Amino acid sequence: MHKSLYPVTHSTQNLIAAVRARAGVLQPPMAPVIILLALVWAGCSSNSDPQRIRPRQLRDLPAARLAYTFHADVDAPPEINSEETNTRIEAIQSDFDARRKDDALLRTIASPDGQRALALYGTTDEPGPTFHIDLYAMDGKFLRNITPPDLACVFQDSVLWSSDGSLIAFVGRKTQKPQPTPTPLEELPEVPSASPLPSALPSPSIAPAFGLVPLYNTEQVYLCNRDGFDLKPLTKREGLIYFALSWAPDDHALAALACKENEWTMREKEFKTAMGRPRIISLDGQERLLDDSLAEAPPVWSSDSSKVAAAFGFDVGIYDGASKAPTQARIPLHEALLTASVAFDEKSQPAKKADTAPTKTVATPPTQQAGTLPASFNPIVRLEWPAPDKLYLQTSYIRLYNEPINTWQRWHLLTLSAQAAVLGR
Repeated sequence: MHKSLYPVTHSTQNLIAAVRARAGVLQPPMAPVIILLALVWAGCSSNSDPQRIRPRQLRDLPAARLAYTFHADVDAPPEINSEETNTRIEAIQSDFDARRKDDALLRTIASPDGQRALALYGTTDEPGPTFHIDLYAMDGKFLRNITPPDLACVFQDSVLWSSDGSLIAFVGRKTQKPQPTPTPLEELPEVPSASPLPSALPSPSIAPAFGLVPLYNTEQVYLCNRDGFDLKPLTKREGLIYFALSWAPDDHALAALACKENEWTMREKEFKTAMGRPRIISLDGQERLLDDSLAEAPPVWSSDSSKVAAAFGFDVGIYDGASKAPTQARIPLHEALLTASVAFDEKSQPAKKADTAPTKTVATPPTQQAGTLPASFNPIVRLEWPAPDKLYLQTSYIRLYNEPINTWQRWHLLTLSAQAAVLGR
């Protein structure tokens, strides 16, 4: 017995009965057609309910149609990556200890399939924060060099495997190690005009052969395949510094920050972390600037790859990731975070003596004059988006002195939903 594709209600039964009665005076071949049309009509009528036309998923909803609820001082998201940045695979460390004593292994990054790993290491001829990348098997077997000697990598947290393990992204620039000074022509020894025997040819170098890779004086995004081949720059904008890379969960693009050299230098002089303008970079090198404001927190993708979020001080921007007509939304959180900080400080500080001056309450937030803001009131420095409807943000005080200072770390949560107008209310 076949089941109906649509729920049969009382009105539907009456409609079918009427059609059958009408079909008695028509040609028999037409009766099934009319009954089918009646069923379709009944099904379409049941779809007229506004509930049935709501977006089924937040990924189908433009950023400009999002609503949010703010929750202050929540637990840190359980999905955050707590792995230490200096993690080293023991087998690869053993190879460096035995064969590569002049190189310093900084970190290893395993591929998603657990078969390979990237070895980030410093060399004695180029001291400083720059490094190079080699490809290893997980058992410690060296496979190949990924970066040529004249390409220096920067920002360890921006060396990333794509989620399917097919691509490797990192940030690099032309190496700044000293180059040998050429000997003046007048000091070169004279070369005999003729030689009775051909000169001996130099022995072939055992160093790996690299193809011609374009190099830049400022930090650009580079891309290669899982075997370390097809190395190429994904960005080619000399003068811009790219950092804070993030793969889309479906690997269709990268999000990043970028700033000018003078903007980077100014933040360094103020002992502050870098700020950049968020953008999306497709795998063919096309770039879409998301916002002209400087963001401190690295941009993050939603778990469904449909949107990107960035933080600007006390605001959060949300942008459509892949759309022919992308939209954006700005969520202002200054007052919400300020009120939450007043409550946080009052709760964490010991009760004051009766003879001390009374403090302002949560209902009357302090003014924004210098020295009157709560100590826990700080800008957004990190974002995490583990589920389409849950966007976590961390506020903190960070300064880069001899040792980085990171205090007053607090997590908050934005619960995202569709606006009432979208729901037809």
